[in-house]
Amino acid sequence: MNLYKAIGSIGGLTMVSRVLGFVRDMIGSRMLGASNANDAFNLAFLLPNIFRRLFAEGAFSAGFVPLFSRRLQSGGHEDAEAFSNEILSVFMPALLLVTIVFEIFMPGIMVLVAGEYQKVPGKLELATELTRWTFPYLLFISLVALLSGVLNSLTKFAIAAFAPALLNVALIVALLVSPPDKIETVRLMSIAVLVGGIFQFALCWIAVRRAGVRLRFGRPRMTPAVRELVVLILPATIAAGVYQISQLFYAYFSTRLGEGALTNLSYADRLNQLPLSIIGTALGVAILPSISQAIARDDEVEAADVQARAFDLSMLLTLPATLALAVAAGPIIGALYQGGEYSVESARITGNILAILVTGLPAYVLVKVLTPAFYARKDVKTPVRIAMSVLGLGVVANFLLIPVMGIYALATVTSASAWINFGLLFGILYYRGHFRMPAWLVSRVIRQFIAAAAMGAALYAINRAIGGMFFGSIVDRIIGLGALVGTGALVYFAVAWAIGGIDREAIMILLRKK
Repeated sequence: MNLYKAIGSIGGLTMVSRVLGFVRDMIGSRMLGASNANDAFNLAFLLPNIFRRLFAEGAFSAGFVPLFSRRLQSGGHEDAEAFSNEILSVFMPALLLVTIVFEIFMPGIMVLVAGEYQKVPGKLELATELTRWTFPYLLFISLVALLSGVLNSLTKFAIAAFAPALLNVALIVALLVSPPDKIETVRLMSIAVLVGGIFQFALCWIAVRRAGVRLRFGRPRMTPAVRELVVLILPATIAAGVYQISQLFYAYFSTRLGEGALTNLSYADRLNQLPLSIIGTALGVAILPSISQAIARDDEVEAADVQARAFDLSMLLTLPATLALAVAAGPIIGALYQGGEYSVESARITGNILAILVTGLPAYVLVKVLTPAFYARKDVKTPVRIAMSVLGLGVVANFLLIPVMGIYALATVTSASAWINFGLLFGILYYRGHFRMPAWLVSRVIRQFIAAAAMGAALYAINRAIGGMFFGSIVDRIIGLGALVGTGALVYFAVAWAIGGIDREAIMILLRKK
C-alpha cells in the first residue's frame, strides 16, 4: 500500500506540472507556430535538458539514493547528512565549470549541432543567444536532482514531484506578458527557463532543511564517500553520454529537416513523455529506495515482490495511455495545438509522429521499472552496456532511415530502441534469477491487454463519430477530448475490473483506509 501511495503522490503532482506544460505549449503553439523562432527556442530548451539528464538524472540519482539510504539505515541521520554535504561540495564546482565552458564556446557548439540554421538569416544567431540564457538552468536543475534524491530517500516525494511545475509557471507568465513579436517572445521564454530553475532550487533547498538535513557548500574534497559514488555512477554517466550524443544527433537531424521540424518533434514528444513521467518516473523513484532497503536487509523475496507489483501497476496504467495516444493521435494534437500560427498541416505531421512514438511507450516505462533492480544491487555496468549498444544502433539506423522516411524515422528508431532495451534488461534479470514474472502477474497482464483492446475499439468508434469536433471551436474540442478520454478510461477500467486486470483487493484496502 505504501507503493500505491507513493505513486499517487509522485504521479499526481507530476501531472500538475505536465498539465501546466500543456497549457504552456497550447499558448506557445498559437503564438509562435512551427516557425524559425520556435525552432530556435526548442533547440535552446533541449540542450540544457540533454546535459541535465547526463549530470543530474539517471545515473546520478540511481547511484546517490541507494548510498544515502544505506547510510541512513546504518549510520543514521547525521551520517547521511555528512555524505550529502561531501557530494554537494564536489558536484557544485563541477557543474559551474561545465556551465562556464559552454557559455564561452556556445557559438561554435551551435554551429556543430545546428549548422543548417545558417542558411536562414539570423536563425543560428538567435538560437545561440537563447541557449546562452537557458544553459545556466543546468546548474540549478542539477542541484535540484541532488536535493530531490535526499527528499526521496526520506520518502518525502511531494516537493520533488511538484518542483518542475514552477518552470512551467514561469514560461506561461513569460508568454502572457510578451509583446506580439516572435523574437521577443522566445527571448522572454529563455529568460523564464533560468528563472524557473532558480525557483525549483529554492523550493527544494527549503524542503530539505525542513526535513532536518543541513546542506552546506564546502571545500571540494575527494573523500571515500565521493569516490564510492563516482565509481558507482561513472559507467552509467558514460552510457548516458552515449545517449546524449544520440540526442544531439536527434537535434542535428531535425535541424536539417526544414522549418518547424524540431518544433513538431518537440510537441509530439511532450505528449509521449506525459505517461512516461507520471507512471514510469514515479514508479522508478518510488521503488528504488524500497528495493535498496530490502537488498540491504538481504531480503530478495521482498525486492522481487516490489518489482512485480511495480510491473503490474505500470502495465495497468501504461496500456490505456498507449492505445489512446496511438488511436487518437491526430485528434488529440489538433485539439491541443492547432490554431493561430499552428497550421492543420503541422498538426497532422505532429499527430503522425506521436502515433509512432507511443508504440514504444510500454517499453519506456518498463525500462524505468527494471533498472532499479540493477542499481539497487550496485550493478550500473549492465544497464550501461545495454544502453550503449542499443543507442549506438539507433544512431546508425537514423543515418540509414532518414533519407527514406524523413522526420518519421526519428520516431520509429526511438520506439524500436526502447523495446530492444527492455528485452535485454528483462532477459538478464531473468537469467540471474533476480526477477521472474509470477503466474499471477502473467495472468493479470493478459487481462490488461484484453481491456486495452476493448478500449481501443471504443476510441476508434468515437473518433469516427465525432472526429470533426477536434478541429472545431474551443467548446467542441473540450467536448470531443472529454468524450474521448472519459469513454476510453471508463471502458478500460470497467473491463479490467470485471475480468481481474486490477488488484481489486489492494484497491478496496486503500479505499477503506481513506
